[in-house]
Amino acid sequence: MPGHRPERAHRTTPSLGSAEKVAPILDALEQCYGRPTNQPHGNVLEELVGTILSQNTSDLNADRAFDSLRQAFPDWHQLAQASDDQIVEAIRSAGLSRQKAPAIRAAVAALLDAGGADRTQWLQQAPLEEARAWLEALPGVGPKTASCVLLFALGRPALPVDTHVYRVSQRLGLLPPGVPAASAHKSLEAIVSPDDVYRFHVLLIRHGRVVCQARRPACERCVLTIWCDYYNRQRQGNVPERERSARVET
Repeated sequence: MPGHRPERAHRTTPSLGSAEKVAPILDALEQCYGRPTNQPHGNVLEELVGTILSQNTSDLNADRAFDSLRQAFPDWHQLAQASDDQIVEAIRSAGLSRQKAPAIRAAVAALLDAGGADRTQWLQQAPLEEARAWLEALPGVGPKTASCVLLFALGRPALPVDTHVYRVSQRLGLLPPGVPAASAHKSLEAIVSPDDVYRFHVLLIRHGRVVCQARRPACERCVLTIWCDYYNRQRQGNVPERERSARVET
């Protein structure tokens, strides 16, 4: 049950390295939230556009903008040839439409120019870092967006790090002190098994939304306290009342 902390969470545990913490943390989170299963949908263009739209807005607003965009441009080639103003009008609900419109048009055009289905097949089969680098070279695409495309569309073990994953990973001590958000993807991929990347991403987001929130983490009902550096520092009085937050690059 989410928010219920078992008795073991009141005890202490020997110090573990970051990689050693991952398995028990995921096991504990699965007891709360269930085991998520990735079902890649294979549509790189949809994931790419949808993720750009989701930047700095709610899922609801992004979904509305995506539906409006597809109604206005049912064919991706039409979108690639549209004006920025036409795209802006279609995606207003996503916010930052003036910035997102040219990025979406240019990214879609680049993917289509690269061969569409052929490029999708290449992204599926190329070495992960090469596929990630190609996506990050597209307009409006940063580490998180590239990882979302690879993970959700193609099922590849690229780990998207949003603000929840970044915050919870920092508090648990899974990230090196001071690691910038843009480098967190590779740092976490180094300690999370490829088979666990999807559930790690989903479970940490769920926990970050429900329990380990930014301003007031509910440590009193957290199932992860025995592995949490933040909790143990807090008990010793070594954590400031307000943590510094970092912006995650998309």
